[in-house]
Parts: sequence; C-alpha cells; structure tokens
Amino acid sequence: MKALGFRMAVGAFAITLTMQADAMDATPVDASAWAGNPFAEPSALSFHLPPFDRIADHHYLPAFEAGMVEQRREIEAIDRNPEAPSFANTIVALERSGRILERVSKVFFNLNQSNSSDTTLAIEKEMAPRLAAHDDAILLDPALFARVEAVYRQRSSLPEGSEARQLLDRYYTRFVRAGARLAPAEQAKLRAMNEQLATLGTDFRQTVLKATADAAIAFDQAADLDGLSKEELGAAAEAAAARGLKGKWLVTIENTTIQPLLAHMKNRAQRKRIYRASIARASGGANDNTVAIARMIKLRAERARLLGYQSHAAYVLADANAGTPQAVNTILKQVARAGVSRATREAAAIQKLIDVQAKAAHAKTFTLQPWDWVFYAEQVRKAEYNFDEAEVKPYFDLDRVLQDGVFFAANQLYGLTFKERKDLPTYRPDVRVFEVFDSDGSSLALFLADFFSRDNKQGGAWMDSFVDQSALFDCKPVVVNNLNIRKPAAGQPVLLTFDEVTTLFHEFGHALHGMLSKVEYPTLSGTRVPNDFVEYPSQFNEMWAREPAVMAHFAKHYQTGAAMPKALFDKVLAAQKFDQGYATTEYIEAAMLDQSWHQIGPEQAPAADQVMTFEASALHKNGIALAAVPPRYHTPYFLHIFAGDYEAGYYSYLWSEVLARATGNWFHSHGGMTRANGDILRAKVLSRGHTQNTKALFEAFYGGAANAGPLLEYRGLAAPDHKP
Repeated sequence: MKALGFRMAVGAFAITLTMQADAMDATPVDASAWAGNPFAEPSALSFHLPPFDRIADHHYLPAFEAGMVEQRREIEAIDRNPEAPSFANTIVALERSGRILERVSKVFFNLNQSNSSDTTLAIEKEMAPRLAAHDDAILLDPALFARVEAVYRQRSSLPEGSEARQLLDRYYTRFVRAGARLAPAEQAKLRAMNEQLATLGTDFRQTVLKATADAAIAFDQAADLDGLSKEELGAAAEAAAARGLKGKWLVTIENTTIQPLLAHMKNRAQRKRIYRASIARASGGANDNTVAIARMIKLRAERARLLGYQSHAAYVLADANAGTPQAVNTILKQVARAGVSRATREAAAIQKLIDVQAKAAHAKTFTLQPWDWVFYAEQVRKAEYNFDEAEVKPYFDLDRVLQDGVFFAANQLYGLTFKERKDLPTYRPDVRVFEVFDSDGSSLALFLADFFSRDNKQGGAWMDSFVDQSALFDCKPVVVNNLNIRKPAAGQPVLLTFDEVTTLFHEFGHALHGMLSKVEYPTLSGTRVPNDFVEYPSQFNEMWAREPAVMAHFAKHYQTGAAMPKALFDKVLAAQKFDQGYATTEYIEAAMLDQSWHQIGPEQAPAADQVMTFEASALHKNGIALAAVPPRYHTPYFLHIFAGDYEAGYYSYLWSEVLARATGNWFHSHGGMTRANGDILRAKVLSRGHTQNTKALFEAFYGGAANAGPLLEYRGLAAPDHKP
C-alpha cells in the first residue's frame, strides 16, 4: 500500500490536509528555536537523506512554523507579481514554494507512523488542523486562483500531452475541487469542515494505534499457544519482554481483523479470545472511534454537497480512473459473485473437516466461526496440497528473499543493482539503507527497509518517500518500505510466510514506482497518481514472487542453503489459488463497506451508537454477510478510509489488480521476465508518474483497456477448483 496516513505532496500542496487565512500570517518564527534546526537547509547527505542522527522531536514544531511562514511569503509574492500570469511565474512558482514545509512534513509524517513518540503524537494533534488551515489558505486564495485560472485559459499555448500541460491541469483541478469557485460564506464553511476533519482523522489514527497496542494478550503458559513454531513463540516472548512482562508470551494484534497466528493455534478458546480482542478494537470503552466515525461521515457528505456532488464517493471518484460510484459498484459486484460462490464452497469443505474430526474424537461438532477458518483452512490446504506453512517457512529467510528475490527480479527486469550503505544514519538501528544503481552504473535512488513491528509503529505494510524525484529540484528519490514482521528472539532467523513474501514484493513494487520516476515536476512524480492506479505497479510486482525462475533463486533453506525441493516448490505455486474465495470476500466486504459509508448523503449518516448497525446492514444489503468471513477491516479500525487517503477508494486494490493481472498476461505472452519487457513498462508507465492521464498511460502500454478475466483466473475464481 502507498503511504497510509497523511500523503505528502510538493509545493503549494505540501500537505493534503487542508488553514484559514489569518493562520497563514501566523506566529513569527522563534529565531533561537530555529537556529541549528536540521530542517532549515536541504540535507547535505547523499540523495538529501534526512539527517536522522540530528533530528529530535523538539525540531518539528519550529520547522513547521518556519515552513508555513516561508510558504505564505512565497504565495504572497506570486499574488503581488505585477507581471501578467504565466506558467513560469504562477504554476512553476507554486511548484517551487514550501520547501521547508516539505522537508519537515516528509520526515514527521513518515516517522509518526513508523516510529512515533508521545511528543510526536501530541504534535500531530496540534498541527493537523493548522496544516489543514494552511492548505485552505492557499487553495482558497482568490488572487492566487485568479492567476491560476488566467494561465489555464491560455493552456493551448502549452503542447497537448506535455508535462507542463498536465501540471497546469492538475493545479487548476485541485483549486476547483478544493472550493476555489465557492462564495466567501461557503468557503468559510468549507474551512471549518476541513479543520474538523483533519482533527478527527488524527484522533481516529491515534485511537487505533492505542487500541491495537492495548488489545495485545499476555499468556502465562506457552501451552496455551500450542501449535506455534519455535520462532513464533520466541517472537511472543520478545514482545512480552519489551513490555516488561518477563516470563510471559505476548500476542500482539495486527491491523487486520483475522490474526495470522490463528492459523496455527490449536486451542480453540484461545483463538476465539484473540479474535474477540481484534474485533473489539476502538468500538467502545476508553478507545472508542464510533463518535469520530459518525462525525466524519456526516462532514464528508456535507462537504461533498457543498462542492456540488451527491456524495463523498462521487466527489472522490470524479478525479479517479473509475469516474463514478456506479463503475466501482459494477466491478465490486462482479468479483463479489465469484468470491462469495467460492467462499461458500470453501466453508462447506472446512465444515466437513470439522465434523469428521469431531466424530473421530467422539466429541460434539460445532459450526465454523471466524476464529476457526484459517486454522482449519491450513489443514485443508495441507491435505489437498500435502504441505503446511511450517514446512515452507525455512525456505523464506527475510534477507535472502529481499536480496535474491526482490532485488534479483528488479535486476532482471530493469537492470538495477543494490549496495547496502551502513555509513548513512537511520532513525532506528534495524532500519537498513541501500543505494540503488541503474543499469549504466549511475546512482538512481536510496531504498530504506523498515521491516519489523513495534508498539509505536502503525500496523500493516506501506511505502512512502522521504525525498521525491524531480528534475526541477535536481532530486533523486529516497523511498522507504514498512512491514510489520514479528521480530524473533535474538539469534533466531527471520522466516516469512509466503503471504509475507508476497507483501514484500508488493511494497517493493511501490518503491520501484517511486525510484524509477523520471519527471520534471515533483507534483507529478512517482506514486502521485490516483489511488486506483497507484496500486497497479505494486500488485503487478507481486507476480514475480510466484515466478518459478525468481522463486528458485530465493527459496533456499536458511540453514543448509539447499533449494526448495521441486515437489514442494510445485505445491506452493499450485496452492496460491487455494482459499481465494475467502481472501476475495473479506476484501470485497471491506471495499463495499467503504462505498456504503461514502455513497450516502448527510441526512443518512448514522449516529455514533448506530455505526455498527449501519455496518451490518450494509454487508447484508450487498449480499456478502458471510458469518464465517468477516471484513478484512471492521469500521472502527479501518485506517485506510478514516485516517488515510483511501476513503471511497479502498476498491482501488481491485481496480488496480485488473490492470496488474492484464500486465502479467502481457509479459508472459511477450517472453516473460526480460529486460526488453521491463524497459517497455519502465518507459511507458513506471517512469512517467502522473505526467499523463493514467488510463491513457496504461492503454498506451497495453494496447487497450483491461478486463477482469485475468484477475479471476489469477485468483482461481474463473473456473471450478482443481486439485494438484
């Protein structure tokens, strides 16, 4: 996933949070607090890597203050320019503005997701509404919009299809969508809404972070965790020790509804206990998000109406590839039918196994429940494909997967090579830095790898950037991948599940999109594309985790170095279509929940005490309320849509996967993993950022529009199940 949380942009759009005009004339910068601040000047390190060894929490507020003051002065200079508005003195000038704010924002919001402290969480709460006001003061500045509009009227002077023309179009569109055409009274309402939404989103994210940490369960006896591997038990012991619970085992909660450890835990009562802890997060008690959810949904709907749209979904999708809620609903329903049909068959097979085992043990059978599915599905997979995860994990050592899998594929496709840099500072000792070299040997980018979970790190996996590529500022990209792998006990290997292997390839696909960018203007750089396109390169890159030539290169035993036996190798590949009914349905449930929340008007927004009732009703209305298959995220901890920028956009993973699987078919029909094919994708898509309409970019590469057929085939949903 791309940058869950506050997505940063460049120039006048330095923060997509949205600042009343008087706030921009803000507080003068305290010179003594600003002196020696590491954000005052561009970093002198390679690639302008932030000087993490010099940055402390007390540097952020002065840098935000100075950055806002600087940018306001730059905007005023554009407003007061006596020359006629032009692309150079208005649009490029906007693009050049806000460099201090850009530097501090990149570091702060990245680290506040991956390495937060009580201080940074407090700063986030203070700054969210102020930055929202700052953004509004730019986007709702009538003199500035008059200049932008004047340049836009003369857009025919810029070549059709040029990067400059696209930059102008993006600026004009953003101003209009931000309310630049509204009357002053309506703009005042909009400013107030934006500030409230910024605060509510911050509160939501911080509540989920705390609720997730608090939901961890301590076990006094390892016997309660029977079924976990030695490495998993070691990680649980380490997690307990980190919280001062020596001699105990701590199961921490991941951001998804179903916890991965449930696949191995034999004790049904303890599985239920962990599941209940997961779904109870942020829906009551001290950590409750329902009030924030109800308020956010109503505010978003009211804001959409103010801007002239029927719903928040209509507003969001008008600037996405999908275009309309109807287009999103159509593809979700199409895939839902296949997913639910397959999931129903999978549930029947699991229930049959439960009944058979109960009969053999002379015990009472029970009905399949959500906390049972992954445990028994693992047994079904073992029976059908004759292997289990414990047999496979020794072949997926993290470092080997990274270097001999992820990096190897990037080398084969794009000619990239990687060298670890231990001379550069990081924000934590276990964060790794790699310099990336292009096929001609020139330095291309820096790649940071932050792979381990911790209490002060947001759940999930994501990519973001500390520096965006742009020729305008002569900047090469610095990107980071975040995962949440449980750190094992000292001396034990870091062994991955195949799902985690796939996640590593997925996030590196985002990283490639950022690192291979070759554009002039930072607003159009890398992953700054619509959400329903940004997941396309990452989901395409997932396919190489399954590619036999790549898998053979990294699937080697961590102790002996022996290659995974071909028979096991074949079973792992064949099993990738197993349980896809479940995986597809849990995702579709979440995507439909997102649309249900955002396709309503303000008059339909539920009160806080009706939030969970609304959720249940939405699942039933869409025909996807399977008792044993809960949504991947329940509403109170659905970070993507309430604290990220995926609201009305969670469908993007599916929409992008249609493009990704079509691209996979294209590669295989054109000779597979070759430099020639990689260079075509790089030249036509990965290097282009948002320099052109992204639908046009894809179709220029692919030769036309994609359909869902390759996706359904990839997931094994297009035809009856086949056993190996």
